[in-house]
Amino acid sequence: MLAMQLPAPGMALQQVRLAVPLPAAGQVLLKVEACGVCRTDLHVQDGEVAAACPVVPGHEVVGRVCCLGAGVTSWQTGERAGAGWLAGACGACHACLRGAENLCDAIVFNGCHHNGGYAEYMLADAAYLYRLPVAYDAAHAAPLLCAGLIGYRAYALAGPAERLGIYGFGAAAHLLVQLARQQGRQVYAFTRPGDLATQAFARSLGAAWAGGADQAPPAPLDAALIFAPDGALVPRALAAVRKGGAVVCGGIHMSDIPAMPYALLWGERSIRSVANLTRADAQAFLALAGQYPLQVAVQTYPLEQANEALADLRAGLVHGAAVLLPGGG
Repeated sequence: MLAMQLPAPGMALQQVRLAVPLPAAGQVLLKVEACGVCRTDLHVQDGEVAAACPVVPGHEVVGRVCCLGAGVTSWQTGERAGAGWLAGACGACHACLRGAENLCDAIVFNGCHHNGGYAEYMLADAAYLYRLPVAYDAAHAAPLLCAGLIGYRAYALAGPAERLGIYGFGAAAHLLVQLARQQGRQVYAFTRPGDLATQAFARSLGAAWAGGADQAPPAPLDAALIFAPDGALVPRALAAVRKGGAVVCGGIHMSDIPAMPYALLWGERSIRSVANLTRADAQAFLALAGQYPLQVAVQTYPLEQANEALADLRAGLVHGAAVLLPGGG
């Protein structure tokens, strides 16, 4: 099979031919139909998230089940399945037993600890696959599996915020602004300073206001979500939220938070991080995505152009989500 493999941190992906793997007990083999390109893939490539290189990245995977490992009864060949960042957890530690498998010390990730979806085929644990809303084709379902899932966990941790700020208006934000609007909330979108095109894109999806991350919103926020990996945004977001408000950091990696006056945190403001996700998060969000049809904006690339897709994402040239299509779609 064709795959795009990361040889080592800091390197470009290489186009390679690998043997199609066979599923072990409890696994399924997916024929990949689409794989989203996530900012976490950049962190893996840059060595900011430790990976088992050489590795095939990709954790927003939509595919068809084409082979079942021993003991798999929850899936049938030909069914469509989605695979996300969470690939497995121990199920027996304190975190897992209290429903926080996202905090398991033995957690493993698709496209990081083992090969992911930047390939024509991919192995996955049958217990960590999801059924997808039928309204979305493969290219438009793929971003739901990380931009949607991690974004939703951050959104849920923000609580019942009526005025919600989102810093970094990328794949996750463009889905959440639609969900928040349909649930009666106001969204304030913060982009790179001067990025008028992304600000217009945010307003077209229902944002009540859009401006640069260096600007103050027109009204105090109840909560703010940060998806851009820039620690300097934390004090800015704290300054924008009201007393008792929350700032939720949604990325797996962020640059250091600069020194800041305690007055920004005072007033029972809080800072929280999002660590991975649980299967319960996935089931909750995918149910909402079926209930509230979301306009998923995608830019598609042939699988062989994975490096170009990553470069466009790094440069901020992707409005919505980048998606790789094996066979060019």
